[in-house]
Amino acid sequence: MIHLTKISKQHGSRILFKNASLQILPGARMGLVGANGAGKTTIFNLITGEEAADEGEISCSKKTKIGYFSQNVGDMEEGSALSEVMSAAGDVMRLGEQMKEMEAAMAEPMEDSAMEQLLEKYGEAVEAFENRDGYNLESRAQTVLTGLGIGPADYTQPVAFFSGGWKMRIALAKILTINPDVLLLDEPTNHLDMESILWLENWLVNDFKGALLMTCHDQDFMNRVVSRTVEVANQTITTYGGNYDFYIREREIRMAQLLASHRRQQEMLAKEENFIARFKARVSHAAQVQSRIKKLEKIERIEIPEQQRVMKFEFSPPPRSGDDVVLLENLEKTWETADGKTNTVFSNLSGLINRQDKIAVVGVNGAGKSTFLKVLAGMATPTKGTVKIGANVNIGYFSQHAMDILNADKTVFETVQEALPLAGIGVIRNLCAAFLFFGDDVEKRIKQLSGGEKSRVVLATLLGQPVNFLILDEPTNHLDIQSREILLSALKKFTGTVVLVSHDRHFLRCLVDRVMEIDRGEMINYNGNYEYYLSKTQRN
Repeated sequence: MIHLTKISKQHGSRILFKNASLQILPGARMGLVGANGAGKTTIFNLITGEEAADEGEISCSKKTKIGYFSQNVGDMEEGSALSEVMSAAGDVMRLGEQMKEMEAAMAEPMEDSAMEQLLEKYGEAVEAFENRDGYNLESRAQTVLTGLGIGPADYTQPVAFFSGGWKMRIALAKILTINPDVLLLDEPTNHLDMESILWLENWLVNDFKGALLMTCHDQDFMNRVVSRTVEVANQTITTYGGNYDFYIREREIRMAQLLASHRRQQEMLAKEENFIARFKARVSHAAQVQSRIKKLEKIERIEIPEQQRVMKFEFSPPPRSGDDVVLLENLEKTWETADGKTNTVFSNLSGLINRQDKIAVVGVNGAGKSTFLKVLAGMATPTKGTVKIGANVNIGYFSQHAMDILNADKTVFETVQEALPLAGIGVIRNLCAAFLFFGDDVEKRIKQLSGGEKSRVVLATLLGQPVNFLILDEPTNHLDIQSREILLSALKKFTGTVVLVSHDRHFLRCLVDRVMEIDRGEMINYNGNYEYYLSKTQRN
């Protein structure tokens, strides 16, 4: 279907690919993995024609329809959410309009030969329209929008009404609605809640029949959707015949084999080079020496790939807090809407958070999870009720909207220094380096950073403070899988208290020992881990 053959691509002085190849076959389910900057987005751009390869060949049938969802939403029309989604299938809509025009023309008298030509053209149009499922276009667009959390009440809302995160959902709905032959998805779960993630997962597995190539930092999502994993690393593309877990296991096996082969080759080379050094001055061994020199020149040297730089992240032992960390009594929060009406987010929330609890706050989109965390962190005031913080509790807050707690005009260094006012320059630079800000990177202003970089800055500021109560709102957003695993490991070892919202099921499954669900404005406590919560609510 799509073939990238012996591709070479260079950005400035950085070589991304050298003689790399990739095949996307009909019905393939492929996950694209690799470090930031390795070239994953470049592969998407090569396939869509936004970039050209320096060398090699890219072949794709002209009839193959490609749908590409990227993190760049682009401009949208001024119409409704539903019309915006349907506009992605503009060629199908135009075909439908042409069919109506031909139907109207056929009702008028004309010569037999003209009618015959019109009927033939109409038949071709109907066949193409049916192949593109044109008769179900509107209902399909509605189904996809609803699945992604935009229900019937919001179909007619103007696109301008929606925030950036919701516009991302509309952009994703556009790509899914056209039902392409090849679907390219760049981090499709980034702005979705749990219900929408589960819907998309089910749609890709059961309803979508085309080929799929995607990047995703949600480990569970990758494992359930993909059957082949494509690694972009060390200037090449390597395909593994399994899901993400299979890839991790197989990669470790291959690396162990490579290291063993490299060690054996180095031992052989040392032996040969030692022989050459000992006997190169002896005429009696000249032939043997020359033979071995030629042999070494022909040997293809095994190279060990560079290790990917990863965050180095571990919390210092926090000061001990009291056993009762937070007592919630009849908590209520309301917002006043733009038209002056009052919207109750939640009410009558009561409960106790104990020292060393690791709690997941869950609920459907709009239930008030983020608002609840803001109230806990003192970033928002409850309308009614009380939040009683226990003795010696020091709060560290991570917001999914990093700019809620970061100053856009400050540099990385200034931001971290503000969190550690007594630390020296060397300590701050070392902490920045632990979160992958090296050299001049620390002088970048916050507004210049990507989402993942902003998340790393916030984590760095948390690490530098003696906090014993972490309140984390989507801490894994924008982090790659390796960084998520490092954060997960650090939180598992953290001896303080953790309350978090996350849509990463693997993260929740491995970390939390309690679940608090906000359901229709009230709090339900589940005194068990995430699997216990799923079994009790029958959401497995």
